Amino acid sequence: MRVRKNMQPSPIKNKAIEYRKKGYSYNMISEKLDLPKSTLSDWLKDIPFRPNQEVINRIGNAKLKSAQTKNRQKIENIKKMKKIAFKEVDKLSNRDLFMLGIGLYWGEGTKRYSHIRIINSDPAIIQASVRWFKDICKLKNKNFSIRVHIYPDNYEKECLRYWSNIAGISLNNFGKTQIDRRKNKSFKKRGTLPYGTAHLEIRSRGKKEFGVELHRRIMGWIEAVSKQI
Repeated sequence: MRVRKNMQPSPIKNKAIEYRKKGYSYNMISEKLDLPKSTLSDWLKDIPFRPNQEVINRIGNAKLKSAQTKNRQKIENIKKMKKIAFKEVDKLSNRDLFMLGIGLYWGEGTKRYSHIRIINSDPAIIQASVRWFKDICKLKNKNFSIRVHIYPDNYEKECLRYWSNIAGISLNNFGKTQIDRRKNKSFKKRGTLPYGTAHLEIRSRGKKEFGVELHRRIMGWIEAVSKQI
């Protein structure tokens, strides 16, 4: 019986082993030697892999490029979806504004005590609310009052000017600013609300239709919607 002698590795296999010991990945060895990774896996499976700096740099660059590609795709998709959304919404009708305001008050407005008030830190919500009260509820600037709640790290004058511009309401219609000095609350909110929170309130000025009756109508609108959902 003939005993088969161990065959010596081919020059290309020796080269593959050399590259692996120098810390090259299967992908890089495959590129250098034009060999399939399945062959390399069979040849090199017993050799510990300690990636060299070139491999580390390539992995880092690959991750960076991958992150950049994903970010670009995300931005492109956001633009695409926004374009579709704008077409779906189209021009806002009075009916649309009417229903939007009901939803806003349902979510953000005061429901009890017949006070008409919307509290929020989002300027878009305050703007939309003012538009709704003016166009749908037929209120005038004199019917609006705003109180701003801020924290010790906010600049009061800057906050007042900001909300005045957002709402289109004169500073003469602003009430006394409330500064929340509670330590735990102030620390949690620090830096998160640069202009504080706007409390948009309605003043009837002696007219029930802009006071308790309007509040009851708004509550009726909300109930009418809720019963159809």
